[in-house]
Amino acid sequence: MNIAFFLTPKSELVYININSTMRQALEKLEYHRYTAIPLVNNEGEYAGTLTEGDLLWKLKNTSSLSFNNTQQVVLSEVSLHRTNEPVSINAEIEDLLSRAMEQNFVPVIDDDGIFIGIVKRRDIIQYCVQGLLFKNDSV
Repeated sequence: MNIAFFLTPKSELVYININSTMRQALEKLEYHRYTAIPLVNNEGEYAGTLTEGDLLWKLKNTSSLSFNNTQQVVLSEVSLHRTNEPVSINAEIEDLLSRAMEQNFVPVIDDDGIFIGIVKRRDIIQYCVQGLLFKNDSV
C-alpha cells in the first residue's frame, strides 16, 4: 500500500505561510475550529506545525504583546513546541503508521521537501475499521 492512498492533498487543506502574522493564524484557527495547522515557507516547503499553544506561549512570554497587536508579529518569530515530523510520499507505510501513532496528522512532502498534503490519523483508523468490519462480515 502506498502513502498516497491516504493523502489529503494540500489543495483541500488549511495551512499557513510562516510569514503570516499571529493575528492571521489565530483567525484561521478559530474560523476552522482547529488547534493546529501546518506551516509552509515561501518555497512551499513544510516548516512545522503551529498550535494554539505556540501562540499562547508567545503572548504570555512577550510582555509588550497583546491580542490587539498580534498583527505585528510574524509566525517565524513564534517558537514551535510540537514537532510533527513529515514523511516522504515515497516512504514505507510503516514510517507513516509509526508517526501517526504519535501525531493527529502526518505532513507529507515530495522528493524536494515541498509540502504536498497530510495523512490524518482518523483516515488510517477508518480504513482499518472498515477492513475489520468487512473481514467479520465475510466470516
